[in-house]
Order: sequence, then structure tokens, then C-alpha cells
Amino acid sequence: MATLEQVAFRAGCSLATASRVLNRNGPASDLMVRKVRRAAAELGYRPAGSSAGRLGHRPVVGVLIPSITNPVFASSLSSIQNRMLVAGHGVLIAQSNYDPAREADAVAALLNDRPTGLILTVCDPSTSKALLAKLPPTVLLNNLPTAQFPAAVTANNRGAGREITTFLIGMGHRRILFLSGNFAASDRARLRYRGYLDAMAENGLTPLDAVQIPFVSGYDQLDLGVAMTSLAPTAIIASNDLLALGVIGALKREGLSVPGDVSVAGFDGIAIGRLIDPPLTTIEMPDASMGATAASLLLDMAENAAPARHLDVAYTLRRGGTVRAI
Repeated sequence: MATLEQVAFRAGCSLATASRVLNRNGPASDLMVRKVRRAAAELGYRPAGSSAGRLGHRPVVGVLIPSITNPVFASSLSSIQNRMLVAGHGVLIAQSNYDPAREADAVAALLNDRPTGLILTVCDPSTSKALLAKLPPTVLLNNLPTAQFPAAVTANNRGAGREITTFLIGMGHRRILFLSGNFAASDRARLRYRGYLDAMAENGLTPLDAVQIPFVSGYDQLDLGVAMTSLAPTAIIASNDLLALGVIGALKREGLSVPGDVSVAGFDGIAIGRLIDPPLTTIEMPDASMGATAASLLLDMAENAAPARHLDVAYTLRRGGTVRAI
């Protein structure tokens, strides 16, 4: 088994510096961090007391997602686990339930097992307290990079919001409502709404204020009576597909048909959207690809001392049957 002395020798630094880098308990330059991590990876060194010793000599990575029951995050998580399995890593999972206040505690719990690195989907990286702590190599998934955490894997949510809105406008719709989970709980939803605003402005149309509801419950009991009466939209964009399915149910309870009376579109491209009749019109996000990409990027950073970088994965507009021309 490799020793810390061998790591320090290969990295060309002192024993104390190598220890600080690998135990994340002191200052070191970015260049030295990369050298020490690369040397440790090449030699197969693991710090004493690390998670590798707790889980049968297998290193682990920590993953934070908003909800383990959402098919979007389940798809990303499955890809992360598959990629880490090939690399010989276990995966520790925590969820925030779309609650910014729970993120810091969730990340602290992951850090107790001294993971090789973290893959985090937070509510908003600009305000997340989870990102204030000193963290091991970290990749943001679905969040745009920050100055402190430049490694991120994303899809262009603002561009996707603009594209689905432009599509609806092209189908003749002018009064388009954006229905979303709370923006404070998801910067992805907020960016999609900004894309909606972009498209409405580009076409000289007056946007409607977004209707926001909690993310975690109530989709099956959604009440759109007031919104339909006061705003009279001909089309509704939901910030995710699960919410879009809730919208379709709510419209039916109001005695309205989709797309005969109101068109509906969503985001994510979950499988159940293809199973309903008619199939859901949506922006298909590459959730599985993004998860695998985030896992590979984290491994490259943690094991090979690769530089942090931002990777953007393409989305696709999937035209279903829930939008009609008017």
C-alpha cells in the first residue's frame, strides 16, 4: 500500500503539504492540490480513516438531489451509480426535498463519510449555504457554475424556456401562462421562466406573471379555477413534466379538454409523458447523460487532478399531442 511519504515525494512537496491537501485541513495552492491528488491517484493512496476503510476498502462519492422520487433525478442518479460502479466507487445519497434550509445539513452528513468528491444539485447556487463549507472536489449538476465551484454539468434551461414558448407562439398562442414550482426552490424553473419572458418580449407579447406552487406535494389536487377565470390562457407551460400532468388533471376537473380548450407543455421528457393520451409536448432534458457526464467529470477532477470545467448538454423539443394550433 502506498504511503503518504511516497505521495509527497512524487508530488514534490513536503509531508505536511500532502497531508493538508488529502485531508482538506489547511491551505494549499491550486497547482499543489492538483499535483498531490494526481500523485495519490497514480499510487492508489487513500488517507487513513477515509470512507474507503468503512465500506470494504471502496471509496465513495456523495450525491445531493432535491428529490429521490422525481424521475428526473432518479435517472441522473442511476447513471451516476453505474459510472461509479465501473470506477470502483460507492455512492452516498442525500435529498433536500427542495428545501434550501436542509441542504447544508445534507451535505454535512455526506462529508462525515469523507467522500472522494461531491455531485450537488442545489436549489440556488448563488444563495446555497451548502456551498459555503470547504468541500472536496465538487461538480454541480443542473446548476450553473459559480466562481467558487466552476465545475458544472447543465442544460440550457433559459434557452429551453425560450424555445418551448416560441413554439407555442408559432402555433398561434398569445396568452401563455407559466406555472411553476417555487423559484426559490429551483433555479432551473426560474431560468425556464426567464426564457419564457425572452420569447414573449421578442414577439411583442405581454407576459403573464408566473403562478408558483410548492414542488413537493399537491400536483394531484391542483386548482386552476381562479387562474383560468382571471387570466384566460390558451396555453400553459409547466416548469416540469410532473407538474404538466397535474395541470392536465386540473383542467379536466374544470371541464376543459387538452389540447381542445387549452394546450399544455412541460420540461424534462419523463417516460410517463409519452404514455398518456395524447403524449405530452415537452423539452426533453438529457438527465441520464448529464448524470454520467457529472460522474466522469468528478472522477477526472478527483483522481486525475483535471481542471474544473463547465459542460453543457443539449436538450430536444419533443412535439406531442397536448399542443394544438389556434
